[in-house]
Amino acid sequence: MRDSRRKARTEALCAAALALFLEHGIEAVTIDQITRRAGVAKGSFYRSFEDKSRLVEALFEPVAQGAREAFSSAASGLSEARSPEGLAAVYRALAARLGGLVLAEPGVVRLYLQECRAPAVGARAPVGVLAREFQGSAVALTEAAQRHGLLRLVDPRVSAAAVIGAVEHLLVRFLQGEDVGPPEEVPGALIALVLDGLRAGGPTA
Repeated sequence: MRDSRRKARTEALCAAALALFLEHGIEAVTIDQITRRAGVAKGSFYRSFEDKSRLVEALFEPVAQGAREAFSSAASGLSEARSPEGLAAVYRALAARLGGLVLAEPGVVRLYLQECRAPAVGARAPVGVLAREFQGSAVALTEAAQRHGLLRLVDPRVSAAAVIGAVEHLLVRFLQGEDVGPPEEVPGALIALVLDGLRAGGPTA
């Protein structure tokens, strides 16, 4: 019974925090505002979280863990990919898994997109850590594909940043309800554009 109450309190705090963060930004929101929105005593906050930064980490953990698993699976797939078709299949599977996270946690993804380019200070620091992790994972995948001769030797930091930027731009528009094309076709179109430009043997600058 006590565990169920603690779980319910934690979920209420997270839901209240997410709504407030989306409205005002992470740094502007106070713990008092979160507890009032959640309908719990301020002392209850500290029984669930050490501080606001820990709450932010908890909000992002399902998406962060899902993304880690998706990138790990893609890295395993790339270790066996030996053809352009195999490379494209790995990236399609990665896009499908990450797309599933977007559909499962649209509010958290919106918050990430809202905060990931702001200074990674204070309670916003966990977002910066996650952004660097995503960038590092994308760079590592590019380097693996280059080692197999499947992608041109463009600086992976540049290509990864370009791809992440394009994905984030499309996600912002999609989550705002804009028409970016049939959702099931967008990942494939983006992958085709990226791989056509970066595939080994492709055009050079």
